[in-house]
Amino acid sequence: LPPSQFLFAEESCPVALSELCLAQVCLSLDSLCRTQPDGSLRLSWAPLLPQEMADQLLHKMAAQGTLNDRTVGIFRSCEQLRLRRACVRSSPLSAEAFRLALCPHRLQELDASGVPGGLTGAHILSGLASNPECRASLQRLTLSRLQLGWTSLEVKEEQVGFSSLQGLRTLNLANTDLTDPFLEDICTLPQLEVLDISSTPVTELSALLGCRLTLRSLTAHGLRQLDMSPARVISILSQLHALRHLDLSDDRFVSGDEAVRLLLEGGSGILPALVSLDVSGRKKVTEGAVTAFVEGRRGLLFLGLLATGAGSCDVLSGKNNLKVAGEANEKQICESLRRYRERECFTREALVHLYQLTNDMYDQTRPDILKLVLGGMQNYSKSLHVQLVASACVFNLTNQDMAVGMPHPLLSAVVHQVLEAMRSFPSHQQLQKNCLLVLCSDTILQDVPFDRFEAAKLVMNWLSGHVDRTLQRMAVAVISILVAKLSTEQTTQLGADIFIMKQLLGIVQQKAMAGVVDSTLKFALSALWNLTDETPTASRHFIQCQGLELYEEVLETYSSESSIQQKVLGLLNNIAEVEELQADMMQEDLLEHVVTLLQGPQVEVGVSYFAGGVLAHLTSRQDAWTLDQGLRQTILEQLHAAILTWALPEREMVSYRSFRPFFSLLQTSQPAGVQLWAVWAMHLVCTQNGVQYCHMLQVEGAVELLKTLSSDLDTHSNVRGMAESILGMVERHQTTSNPLRTQTEKGHHGRS
Repeated sequence: LPPSQFLFAEESCPVALSELCLAQVCLSLDSLCRTQPDGSLRLSWAPLLPQEMADQLLHKMAAQGTLNDRTVGIFRSCEQLRLRRACVRSSPLSAEAFRLALCPHRLQELDASGVPGGLTGAHILSGLASNPECRASLQRLTLSRLQLGWTSLEVKEEQVGFSSLQGLRTLNLANTDLTDPFLEDICTLPQLEVLDISSTPVTELSALLGCRLTLRSLTAHGLRQLDMSPARVISILSQLHALRHLDLSDDRFVSGDEAVRLLLEGGSGILPALVSLDVSGRKKVTEGAVTAFVEGRRGLLFLGLLATGAGSCDVLSGKNNLKVAGEANEKQICESLRRYRERECFTREALVHLYQLTNDMYDQTRPDILKLVLGGMQNYSKSLHVQLVASACVFNLTNQDMAVGMPHPLLSAVVHQVLEAMRSFPSHQQLQKNCLLVLCSDTILQDVPFDRFEAAKLVMNWLSGHVDRTLQRMAVAVISILVAKLSTEQTTQLGADIFIMKQLLGIVQQKAMAGVVDSTLKFALSALWNLTDETPTASRHFIQCQGLELYEEVLETYSSESSIQQKVLGLLNNIAEVEELQADMMQEDLLEHVVTLLQGPQVEVGVSYFAGGVLAHLTSRQDAWTLDQGLRQTILEQLHAAILTWALPEREMVSYRSFRPFFSLLQTSQPAGVQLWAVWAMHLVCTQNGVQYCHMLQVEGAVELLKTLSSDLDTHSNVRGMAESILGMVERHQTTSNPLRTQTEKGHHGRS
């Protein structure tokens, strides 16, 4: 599955097989279905699925964004896919598709919140009421954030209201255009227990008395058009004898409310059986009022006090069974993030306080908190305010070594959201900075699975418009490591964009002109090295952007900096491997610089090695050599002599994706110096990582080339000895189990 589909339950639990199968079905609907004349899909073949599995499939399709008029058609097969708990949240469905696919089922629950397009609450009620079984079976209905469209609620001259669904127990109409007359209709439902009328234009609550004996939970958040005296509101609420849960919060953060004050200070005679009260956002709620309310209700289990200033009451700390959503401490903040997933303003408020709290979390790994932050980012991916503070929290929670102990699936999901934020708000500098800081983590960049190709593009785009030195260093470091992790195909695609080449070369030029040796320069050189690895297009762009001239200057400027020289020569190796570009490198001044780095008491073996690689490739094609032939012969002799002086380095110096670029160098017709460099390179990596590279030699067919070279009578003894040594290592590793991997980055990637 792509990174956006990574799923996780608990920190160390694998994803359920059923979850993975459902996700795969969602991605494969076109191949599993046939198209009907009306354009909708039907499964070509389907067993009688367990009812719960059909519900899960519909939910998964909605969650993954694959549910629409076309795909919902598979649920017209009521015999095979029997729905009971249907979720079409935020899915673009028309009234006709909804009626044909969902209304024939004997639904018990339906969540149609936030459905875009033409589907209205009127259409949903009409469709459900058309099925006599649904009228009796439906117990839970969620239509939040939906246009109800009351004017069309008539079917065959008969008005259809919520009261037609006689089995309804739970109804959520938050953020809809609910009006007083329909609230009256709702309150005639004989079994209604849970009602959410938050942020609706209702002006009167008297209708609630119609369900005073059954209503156990009332959510009345942000009723801004309520036209009742505070005393009248409390009078009605106090008559709801079954009420256990009451939400009177308001995300406008209003400065107090008389009705709330009357409730808190009214004593235990008002709603004595309440176990849950939410007044978050009601400013200037006094600690005394909260204390009086809590002490008068021993059965209280939840209290919402976010943004009230009353979360520090002493009485709250002594109640072990009481959960409080507030900002006074970590426990309250986390409870706020859990409780207010559907309320953007409260989510943002809680994240602001969490950011302040996490500033001091230096040594604690907290996947539980990170998961809560991720939930906020996912729920409000298009909210700049939420993404800004959430990304700052993510950085605090994954900074330095704190990411090491985090579950990788969790980090994958977090990075996916961070990249989504970078895409959604490309011009917001602080958000881009936050996201970049998150990505600049060794654990995330090296170990966590995510879309590195997309990340590299996003960071490159950001880099083009910013010159802050600290951030530039981090961005270039991120790009360098990301490019090293890409497949050859992805590197080719990235390298096809000449803009990226210009950006990185511009940084190198900027540093070289100042004669600076810093990590930004090293990371930029490493990124260019990896970007040109087996990518002729990127190599061509390098030359078109005057890269050869710049790199010659770099070799002159940093004549004593081996770490810089090695990266420069590594890229020149990549250019020299491309036959059609070798003519561009036939420059005596450039070759003179390379030859001087081939050997010498002050030249490190890593520098000599890559200098030798450049010369081996350029001298391997006699017909393409356009300079003096005597110079070619001199270079070949110096190359051969230099290689014989090289000692194997103790640390890994180079790694390769493939040995195929060496095949032309191993031909029996090649000069001994060219052959010797190629076999020395193979011997080096096989010595340092025999499991991986001996396997690669066998898979790619290099073993046959080495055998041919070894058996040829004209092969130089130095070359033959090295080839036979490699063949011996391959033979010893033939019984080795599967190699760790066959694809790695090529080149030393400057991870310092």
